[in-house]
Amino acid sequence: MTHQPQTLLDKLWSQHVVKPLSAAEDLIHVDRFFLHDLSGTIAIPDLRRRGLTMLSPALNFAVTDHAVSTASGREHHVDAKSRTYVFEMRDLMREAGIRHFDIGDSDQGIVHVIGPELGLTLPGTTFLCTDSHTCTHGALGALAWGVGQTDALHILATQTIVQAKPKSMRIRLDGALPDAVFAKDVILAVIGRFGAGAGAGYAVEFCGSAVQAMLIEARLTLCNMAVELGSRTGIIAPDTVTTDYLCGRPYAPSGALWDDAVAAWRELRSDDDASFDRDLSMDLSELSPQVTWGTSVDQVLPIDGRVPDPDRATEAKTRAAMADTLDYMGLEPNQPLDGLPVQHVFIGSCTNGRLSDLKIAADIVRGRKVAEGVRAWVVPGSTAVKRIAERDGLDRVFKDAGFAWRESGCSMCSAVNGDTVARGERSISTTNRNFVGRQGPGSRTHLASPAVAAASALTGAITDPRKLTP
Repeated sequence: MTHQPQTLLDKLWSQHVVKPLSAAEDLIHVDRFFLHDLSGTIAIPDLRRRGLTMLSPALNFAVTDHAVSTASGREHHVDAKSRTYVFEMRDLMREAGIRHFDIGDSDQGIVHVIGPELGLTLPGTTFLCTDSHTCTHGALGALAWGVGQTDALHILATQTIVQAKPKSMRIRLDGALPDAVFAKDVILAVIGRFGAGAGAGYAVEFCGSAVQAMLIEARLTLCNMAVELGSRTGIIAPDTVTTDYLCGRPYAPSGALWDDAVAAWRELRSDDDASFDRDLSMDLSELSPQVTWGTSVDQVLPIDGRVPDPDRATEAKTRAAMADTLDYMGLEPNQPLDGLPVQHVFIGSCTNGRLSDLKIAADIVRGRKVAEGVRAWVVPGSTAVKRIAERDGLDRVFKDAGFAWRESGCSMCSAVNGDTVARGERSISTTNRNFVGRQGPGSRTHLASPAVAAASALTGAITDPRKLTP
């Protein structure tokens, strides 16, 4: 029999095809499905209205993360909108029999943080959620993507989804990361180099020596923003770093099942002779910290860069769009990013709210003070992250410096929970989107790593962390 080389995507896809439906679409089994508070309060009532029941309740989970306030005492001191989501979600999930990671639960947190840390995200599985950043879970070798409400209903009723197989893209990242450069800088640079639409229609596999050197939490950051490259799916082949991370997690296999799982996971890699529909590569050895300047994630520059001049664009449409962006962001052509005053600093989100992110920021903040006039927040990505950070004294480092230490949740990333940036004010944020109004109507968002965000909080302006002496 002739060997047919396969990509990791090919292997994961073929293992989950329940039935081919046409030349373009397959019926795919869903191993893990998550609802969050903005979707669960719609999906479960919709299921009931249609007279449907869940096929496999044990494979479906729910979390309260998007709409909830991150203020202390949040269950009783939140706005009416958030309170409605919290209490309605609680009642619906209890009645539906779905495991719900509610506020007050020791395992509550942002879905893309708790999935990996609980071992719900496993290599070789399909992991779907009603959120576009579900691609995060591909960092563990899962086939993961976000879905809408119609697909959510189909999954709950059948534990399957009708899906067209994407094309395959490989992005090879090589070179040792320089000092003060992290996974967030890497993915911002990749999006800046190749464009926000480069991955449209593709499942992106990240590989190369730089990826292999990353620990899981850095890989999660990388895959989290695959969707900002235009792809719904980012994947990294599982290796010993993956198995070391997953061993002993609450929902991971144990005993003989663990041994069997690890043996199977070793096969989850692209064959050496597999071909991809598109191949890209990038050397990271000279990379600098990155900061976005505009309202699209691919509008990004090295931190010592200058805002581009619309007049240098060759097309009138591009010039007009750039001029509109600069007007919204309150920037001038050729203005340096380093030194630009900020009023808000946000460290958190499913991109950079993990323990390693908080440690990076704390190492910069320790013994220093937040600049006058800056509102600086740290929002752990999960209750477990918050608990461990407090055990290790990180909360005290931040609070002593003048940061607010908040409860876990999406917070200022989604701005649907009362955590917002005021109109016309500027935020440096470790989140994943800088779209118009993303952090509140009229807000101005610059995306960066936890290191850049922490350094900027101390100076009151966008600051290269390499400038701060230990």
